[in-house]
Amino acid sequence: MDWDALSERVLAGVPATREEALAVLGSGEDDLLPLLQAAFRVRSHYWGRGVRIHVLRNAKSGICSENCSFCSQASSAYSGIDHYKMQSVEELVEGARQAHARKAVKYCMVTATRGPSAPQLEVICEAVKRIKAEIPIQICTSLGLLLDGQAEQLAAAGVDRFNHNLETSERFYPEVCQTHTYQDRMKTLQAAKAAGMETCCGGIMGMGETNEDRVALAFALAALGSESIPVNFLDPRPGTPLEKVARMSPSDALRCLAMFRFVNPKSEVRAAGGREVVLRHLQPLALYPANSIFS
Repeated sequence: MDWDALSERVLAGVPATREEALAVLGSGEDDLLPLLQAAFRVRSHYWGRGVRIHVLRNAKSGICSENCSFCSQASSAYSGIDHYKMQSVEELVEGARQAHARKAVKYCMVTATRGPSAPQLEVICEAVKRIKAEIPIQICTSLGLLLDGQAEQLAAAGVDRFNHNLETSERFYPEVCQTHTYQDRMKTLQAAKAAGMETCCGGIMGMGETNEDRVALAFALAALGSESIPVNFLDPRPGTPLEKVARMSPSDALRCLAMFRFVNPKSEVRAAGGREVVLRHLQPLALYPANSIFS
């Protein structure tokens, strides 16, 4: 396939087709560097050469009722991680100060939960108000499924972006989680957008899904209009149902990033969870298609 021609079409306003996206994922080793260079043309056109750093703050760890098979904080996991309840407003504000000092453009507060309780939401909203008054940094929250009215509360407090990953295709999703549905996640994302927040939505590569599932996710995100797409790579966690799944190869991970860039050319594409252990020595090449990393 002519990767330069693909990048030219994408830059002309014609995102990759499903067939082209599958061709990206199925390309050979000799194609990898030309493919990444073509993806870089699109990335640099919309995002330049800079790297946007997003800092995550785990505001509540473990004790989650959901059974997501990849997650060491899930109810079904026996991973030995630290469990702690919701951090205080001051702890969350201090995390934002540290993120700003490290030149992060976004600070994301994450909780392990099905969705935020009223007291938890109150803490998050108060922290956001204080951060916005003190620190020039954008705020993202990742709090699980939202109930009616909660998206509006977050937006009113000053949250810029809401993270809620679809994780995989609608077809494969029941293999990943059974305690809530793909449509539950879509409903939360739609509520976040309706409240005026941007959406940060991506998935995890390497859970046993097919290339068709990965392409289906990329096109679902395009239809959603997700402004930010974190591409995670499964690092199998001990004590989870996926602990024995083999990590994907570095070159396959890079192909995934390139595919998401061609299908969602204007979105922020992030090399996210698992990037160090999966990409290994090829990690710098992730910044050809991706313009952002998590820290």
